[in-house]
Amino acid sequence: MRAAAATILFLVSLSLTGCAEFPQKAGGSAPPGGYYTVSRGDTLYSIAWRHNLDYRAVARWNDIGAPYTIYPGDRLRLSPPPRPAGGRSTARTEPDPEPPRQQDPASVTPRAERNVPDSALSWQWPTAGPIRRAFSNGQSGKRGIELGGDAGQAIHAAAGGRVVYSGNGLRGYGNLVIIKHNTRFLTAYGYNRRLLVKEGEEVQPGQRIALMGMGPDNAPALHFELRRDGKPVDPGRVLPAR
Repeated sequence: MRAAAATILFLVSLSLTGCAEFPQKAGGSAPPGGYYTVSRGDTLYSIAWRHNLDYRAVARWNDIGAPYTIYPGDRLRLSPPPRPAGGRSTARTEPDPEPPRQQDPASVTPRAERNVPDSALSWQWPTAGPIRRAFSNGQSGKRGIELGGDAGQAIHAAAGGRVVYSGNGLRGYGNLVIIKHNTRFLTAYGYNRRLLVKEGEEVQPGQRIALMGMGPDNAPALHFELRRDGKPVDPGRVLPAR
């Protein structure tokens, strides 16, 4: 009887632990069939981020040129197209009819592509506060670091660039900002209480872009990610020593 009661208590504790977890984003793999249907508010960058892909690869697989405008209802390939018998790769297996373009794009249309050399980027930490969770590059969950601080504390752009996503459409990130610094580097800032910038806006290094919100443990936090060529990078290897 005592052993049975102990087993029940153990199972209950496991279920409570699972319920307390902060919901994670649905990312890391393509949906069934390897395609994604664009919804309002999506950008090519946010879709690539959600599925841990390089935005340039997604654009190439779908014959989308800069400035990477997409429309609600567009069906995007999230993996390379199959090679034809001749061995050469093509962007589509068969011609797709052009969707009508009188509709509004899924999000603000960004400006033309620009490039800044990696060496010209001036990096800084996005906020003051201790590192509450070290860098993680696991196959599940978010891939970055978590910084502590005070609720409402200013969040700053880690380098200059253009805002390519500002919203709350990526599950597990809360209010999120993604900044494109050049063709290789992007950064993301999650768990924000309030967003201070809009898509398409140019930001300067250190500019205020958001206010700190609450993390998954209900404590003030910033989730920060840095990606180079679509791959997560430990921010401590790029940002200046603290």
